[in-house]
Amino acid sequence: MKIFYSIVAFVLLMAVFSCNKKEESKEILKKPSEEVVPELKIKIDSAGISAFYKTYPKLIKFQNEVFALYKKNKSTQLWLDNKGVVEYGNTLFNKYKGLEQEGLKANFPYKEQINPVFEHTAENKLSKSDTDLMISNLYFYYVQKVSGVDEKTSRELEWLLPRKKVNYQVFSDSIYNKATISDDKKSKMFSQYYKLRDALHEYREIEKKGGWKAIQTDVDFKSFKLGDSVASIGQIRERLYVTGDLKEDTKSNICDSTLIKAIRTYELHHGLTPKNIILPEHIAELNVTVSERIKTIIANMERCRWIDPELEKGKEYIEVNIPEFRLYLIRNHDIAFVSPVVVGKTMNKTVIFSGMMNNIVFSPYWNVPPSIIKSEIKPGMAKNKNYLAQKNLEWNNGAVRQLPGKNNSLGLVKFLFPNSNNIYLHDTPAKSLFERENRAFSHGCVRVGKPRELAIELLKQDPSWTPARIDKAMHAGKENWVSLKKKVPVYIGYFTAWVDRDGNLNFYKDVYKRDDSLIKLLTEE
Repeated sequence: MKIFYSIVAFVLLMAVFSCNKKEESKEILKKPSEEVVPELKIKIDSAGISAFYKTYPKLIKFQNEVFALYKKNKSTQLWLDNKGVVEYGNTLFNKYKGLEQEGLKANFPYKEQINPVFEHTAENKLSKSDTDLMISNLYFYYVQKVSGVDEKTSRELEWLLPRKKVNYQVFSDSIYNKATISDDKKSKMFSQYYKLRDALHEYREIEKKGGWKAIQTDVDFKSFKLGDSVASIGQIRERLYVTGDLKEDTKSNICDSTLIKAIRTYELHHGLTPKNIILPEHIAELNVTVSERIKTIIANMERCRWIDPELEKGKEYIEVNIPEFRLYLIRNHDIAFVSPVVVGKTMNKTVIFSGMMNNIVFSPYWNVPPSIIKSEIKPGMAKNKNYLAQKNLEWNNGAVRQLPGKNNSLGLVKFLFPNSNNIYLHDTPAKSLFERENRAFSHGCVRVGKPRELAIELLKQDPSWTPARIDKAMHAGKENWVSLKKKVPVYIGYFTAWVDRDGNLNFYKDVYKRDDSLIKLLTEE
């Protein structure tokens, strides 16, 4: 019996112990639910937003976007939770701090307030609501910077090409969906932007290593040719090695065929006509400092921000780069045709804009602009009563025009894309101008070095226009208008730095002196 009672007592004891454990387990299970912290909810309404901009007026331009953003998010915070700034907020700050890699300065107007939020170097003195609002403004600041200066400013810089539109609503949605800017997707930007950004990184690495030394030459230096031996040649060799134009620096002071070949390549990529000698103009180009080259790259990255990436998706279009003095016909994303061009001189700048080419005119009249009639023709007529006849000109309903023919100022063909600037492409009898390095000589229109070949390419869309028929029309002496079956976009741009399709970085002279004002705009505090 004792054994029986002992067993019963043990079972009861275990039962009590088991019940106690269950109760204890229940208590343990209750604790986590009792310790759950409520989700952070910060009220950010219109009154709070208005008060924020009174305190931080330098951000007022983002007020409308920020109002709409918080209204969509039911007037609660976007960037904070119980643990602090959320992950995508930190990603944004890292992107902002990396603006220098994009050729931009990270000059947020209230960096003394925003930096402590992320860097933890000092106590964040902002309230939670103001912290969230400050980060939202940082976001729109970042979007504005990477999208380029506003359209009003770019127009003041005489850039009339279609601008890439900045849709702040799209960016607002990305914040609301917690998908702030992360890794770049190349479709977001004109592809040239990414190529120039890579070049910027390369040149900054060169700058960190000390850049390149200036090449010293004698005062009476005129040229170096094959076989010459002088210390300056060793300096040229070293300079070309730094930028990869020479694969090896042999330290030799003798001008050999390897150096001449490298100089010719360098000339090609710097808007110079390749020669077999080294001239003072080449030394001057080689001596442009790495810091100046970096500024040029940055200026052209900014221009790329203005271009809609949809532009380069077209099946066929013409692009003219003014500083390069060159025209390209792009077809199915490949270069189908290239021609040298002459552009407007400094006093008659070729306008940076676009249009749709719709007509080719063979054996054209030249309708003389009123400005030329006033400045050239009337003074000529005053001195010579036969001036009009000698220039093959005639009066036409109160205006003056030049008759078709080989001496016509427009040559034998012109290419029209209607625009308010009265700019078009055309042939010219002054063929020698295409042999010059600086080809800014026109009154504003673009003279094409290979007009016949361009006409043949453009009229491939109409098989009836054979090369023989085109030749006949060009020399007919009678004006003949031909409508293109499909209009061709024409883009006239201005790039002093450009990475070509072979990956070579090219620099061109700033013929209209546009870079300095743009660099100043980008770097001012």
